[in-house]
Amino acid sequence: MTNGLYLRPGPGIPDGLAIPESDLEERFSKSSGPGGQSVNTTDSRVEVSLDLASCSALNDAQRERAISRLGRTLAVVASEHRSQHRNRVAARSRMADRLREALAPPPLQRVPTKPTKGSQRRRVESKKRHSQVKSLRGRVRDD
Repeated sequence: MTNGLYLRPGPGIPDGLAIPESDLEERFSKSSGPGGQSVNTTDSRVEVSLDLASCSALNDAQRERAISRLGRTLAVVASEHRSQHRNRVAARSRMADRLREALAPPPLQRVPTKPTKGSQRRRVESKKRHSQVKSLRGRVRDD
């Protein structure tokens, strides 16, 4: 796992994105999660951080979008596995998911459509029918 972080092509990342290992910072500490005999002696908890402002893989538009959505630094922690290697893989996968979501463009605004002539006509006819039914519910008068 010394080859950085790769994001598959997708919305906002048409050619994919490869973040070099030098931009990522990893820290290890003792995990409080599940474990056995060696849980108190191994540094299996992994924290991976990425400074988005100085990341060499992002262009200016991507950098602005990521910083506005995630802040200047993206940090991800993984401690659910007993193995340090599996926690590194989990943290990098989680970081890739968060970056992919942050770099995706916002969804297009929905443009409301006008009701069709037929639907307007059916609505008015339904209201007339309903009005007629209600008017027949009144008192019966002898004329």
